[in-house]
Amino acid sequence: QVQLGESGGGLVQAGGSLRLSCAASGRTWSIYHMGWFRQAQGKEREFVAAITRGSGSTKYADSVKGRFTISTDNAKNTVYLQMNTLKPDDTGVYYCVGTRLLGSLAPDDFNFWGQGTQVTVSS
Repeated sequence: QVQLGESGGGLVQAGGSLRLSCAASGRTWSIYHMGWFRQAQGKEREFVAAITRGSGSTKYADSVKGRFTISTDNAKNTVYLQMNTLKPDDTGVYYCVGTRLLGSLAPDDFNFWGQGTQVTVSS
């Protein structure tokens, strides 16, 4: 089994930055792709970013392109999400995810989920 643990959330003013971290433990060899989803209150979970651990290939939601950067430290089994120029619309619970096979980037495509970390951006 795989466990994912997020950290780094908090309260920040619009225009500010935060960096989220997610440490994977357990059968980490089974995770080829890691990423982040977020869920705002009253809304469905939405894809934010993903990275392929071997190649470093990345994917981003259009809403975060140019502002967020996903990266990974494979030696530490950790994935990061650097979030810059934050907006109030970025507020939500951010979930770290992992999967062996990357499909359509829908929530059901990811087998492993963390507990989530709250990000609040004030205007």
